[in-house]
Amino acid sequence: MTTREGTTTMTDGTDGTSPSTRPTTSPATSPTTSPTTSPATDVAVGALDVRATFAGATSHRGVVYASLRGFRPLLVDVHVPTASPGPVPCVVWVHGGGWEQGDRRFPPADWPLDLLFGDLLAAGLAVASVDYRLSAEAHHPAQLHDVKAAVRFVRSRAAVLGVDPDRIGVAGESAGGHLAAMVALTAGVAELRGDVGKELADPRTSDAVAAAAILYGVTDFAAQLGDELPPEQLLDSPEVRLLGATPELAPAIAAAASPVHHATADAPPMLLISGDADTVVPLDQSVRLRDALVAAGARDVVLEVVPGADHCFDGVDPAGPVATVTRFLADRLGAVAPTR
Repeated sequence: MTTREGTTTMTDGTDGTSPSTRPTTSPATSPTTSPTTSPATDVAVGALDVRATFAGATSHRGVVYASLRGFRPLLVDVHVPTASPGPVPCVVWVHGGGWEQGDRRFPPADWPLDLLFGDLLAAGLAVASVDYRLSAEAHHPAQLHDVKAAVRFVRSRAAVLGVDPDRIGVAGESAGGHLAAMVALTAGVAELRGDVGKELADPRTSDAVAAAAILYGVTDFAAQLGDELPPEQLLDSPEVRLLGATPELAPAIAAAASPVHHATADAPPMLLISGDADTVVPLDQSVRLRDALVAAGARDVVLEVVPGADHCFDGVDPAGPVATVTRFLADRLGAVAPTR
């Protein structure tokens, strides 16, 4: 297809740079671990944190966007390019980790730390990277409520942060891709709005976004789990731990949590990007959402297929796909790159 609506393209996932090396250990949280340097993340393995700022950006780190009784505070890091004419568009970034692990501060293990946030900032986009409740803390739709609250918080603090409240997008990878798709497609759906963060942002503030980039996210839980997993493996899957039940036992919950069931003609511009060798969330999941959006009449849907890429773009240099994500968001949100 050659038109913007439902466009499918192929990218080789490379930009001429050397592929990153997967670290043997992900950033740990044990203070007793002896740190060593990981070339993939530029973070000391075993370190408790990443460096505080990015070049050319003002960083607001560890800002509480919601306080929930009985839960940890929910935090957001906001990085704003300093040399772009403001107010600047902002991308709310949602980390992956199977809805049961992950951290707003860290990209996937084999991505250089500056690759994602650095690319977005260099394109003139602010980044608001959010934490959310994990599946052992709460089942769906708690995670969606949290990310929606983060969007409302950023919008309500736009003047202070220097971002444009009318140009907020959302992006995420894997589990975060699922949540980003849900945020993009459920603005105005009262039963999925939640009231998280109402003490810090007016709950009437819109949680709508102007563009979305979905990196290999689950879009249809019934299809993702299928009939192939043995019962014991199915019950221990990240998807069931998120939903609190199997799609067979709770089809309404699985459908409500699936972006394919929220496709409408009013969907914001959306990029779906996935590798054709993904063994965790198959390419078919992105295809299903693309097809549902096109069938619903959505006007700006792009499916980008990365040949040879497994989950997290393993097997190729992630710089190519990440550059595709950055270009899409910068174009649809009207970003202006900082002047040098």
